Amino acid sequence: MTATPPAPPSDESPTTHSDLLLVERTVAGDLRAYDLLVIKYQRRIERLIGRMVRDTDLVQDIAQETFLRAFRALHQFRGDAQFYTWLYRIAVNTAKKFLMDLKRDPVIYEGAMRADDDENETSRIGQELTNDETPETVLAAQEIAAAVNAAMEALPDDLRQAVTLREIEGLSYEEISTVMACPIGTVRSRIFRAREAISARVRPMLENRTGKRW
Repeated sequence: MTATPPAPPSDESPTTHSDLLLVERTVAGDLRAYDLLVIKYQRRIERLIGRMVRDTDLVQDIAQETFLRAFRALHQFRGDAQFYTWLYRIAVNTAKKFLMDLKRDPVIYEGAMRADDDENETSRIGQELTNDETPETVLAAQEIAAAVNAAMEALPDDLRQAVTLREIEGLSYEEISTVMACPIGTVRSRIFRAREAISARVRPMLENRTGKRW
């Protein structure tokens, strides 16, 4: 008896396969399957949008609109890209549209882009000291984190989105290229420029504290 040759390895990860299965079930009419996709990616989508729009209420509204748009377009998803990459692109485009609409009302726009101190990442740093920490080291960490956040906020939108997707969301350059609809070379350039801008803001603080360059 001739042995059956092993099947070639699949490029699809378990996550990719499960996402595609949930998409297929949703398109077939099983709305509970889409609920599972929403639950799976809601926090990541809200975190991504939160880097573009700092108003908490707007973040939730934009996330809801993102999932609604994705649901309406779900029949177009063919699995050529990871589902979350496809979803991230919808989230970025939805957030951009919200910001463009908000710019027509400067008062609301400024409020949406202003960081909420209670939710700001730097406000949570050092709330609890470990055995190796002192008030001085915590203060230094807060100042550096605040400088990083300020540098991020000062970046142009395209640079901030690229570095957020790479450094915070952990997407590959190829995935970011898909999300931002631009060549990989452009993605690399944007991330490099973003890192340089952030480094220029933070480096003097580190040099002053350590007495040497980093």
